[in-house]
Amino acid sequence: MASELANRPYIKYTPDIEKKPPNEDEDIQAVADMINTIQKAQWNMHRHCYTGTHARTQGIVKGKFIVGDDLPAYLKQGPLFEKAGEYPLVARYSTEPGDPGLDDRIAQPRGFAMKLFNVHGDMFDAGKNFATQDIEFNSTPALDLADAKTTKEIIDLRIKYGGDQKELYKHLDARKDTPLQKARDQVYNTHLESTRQYSQTAYRFGDYVIKYCLVPESETQKKLHDEQVKAEHGSDVLHRWLQEFHAKNEAVYLFQVQLLENIEDQPVEYAGKVWDPEKYPWQTVAKVVFPPQESFDYEKKSFWEDHMRVDPWHGLKAYQPLGSPNRLRKVVYPASSVLRRRMNGRKEINVNSIDEVPN
Repeated sequence: MASELANRPYIKYTPDIEKKPPNEDEDIQAVADMINTIQKAQWNMHRHCYTGTHARTQGIVKGKFIVGDDLPAYLKQGPLFEKAGEYPLVARYSTEPGDPGLDDRIAQPRGFAMKLFNVHGDMFDAGKNFATQDIEFNSTPALDLADAKTTKEIIDLRIKYGGDQKELYKHLDARKDTPLQKARDQVYNTHLESTRQYSQTAYRFGDYVIKYCLVPESETQKKLHDEQVKAEHGSDVLHRWLQEFHAKNEAVYLFQVQLLENIEDQPVEYAGKVWDPEKYPWQTVAKVVFPPQESFDYEKKSFWEDHMRVDPWHGLKAYQPLGSPNRLRKVVYPASSVLRRRMNGRKEINVNSIDEVPN
């Protein structure tokens, strides 16, 4: 099996793997403006400004990103994976929409984001002064905001009709990608520590191109996946379940990659299509481990929300974010952060050591 995986027709990364469409810059700027509009609406409601998405923190934990010494040569890509090593990390569990008060009993995509420390190599300009690698995930394998044009259209609909699902669905039903856009309301609502997480978008992986995922590995995590959120569990059940789990258990995740083999069947520019794992198998390249700890520390939560952010453009060039959604993030994320700091009277802090994160 290992030999078969090593000899598959993986496509090498070249800059022309990306095909930027006309008018994308205008679409991206429109999205940045709309995200700021959402943030201002939340500020008006809560008198505090949050991120435009992933606004509800469910937990923050510290752990390690562990790369073993047994990777085959073709998977030893870039500084993180070329040799065995351990990297301290801090990670945040979240709920994906931009409402920090969203009831946990409402099934919606969940997020996970990691910041790795002691990372060295050729960095992008945005993060060149920080020895960190940012990695973000979402619980749905396909991204409904599949490219800049789609993002502009969908965010506009959510702003106009987000409070009226019947009216929103009427407009979504008129689109060609209706199943993709409605999928977020049909997710399996369960324990966050048991939820598989996905990159959704493509990234450079040294010589190759990948998507990545995070797979719960411990038996406890796997068993808890069977339990779904119910009405009687309460509106804040997810962070309480997470607290209970992390207080008593070690959490273990497999970090896996899925390599690009067929650019037509595995689009890089459009993130709304899943790369079929039956055709393009996931391969484990690292492990993420969190020792037992308090996952809902108020000081840590406030520090992350008020000062920190995760950005896939903060990291190594060997893992360049690819495709339209990632070019969008390069503009939208900084714009969102600037507004958030200004409205909250806080400064952005690009932490360079895990010891700078409280507790």
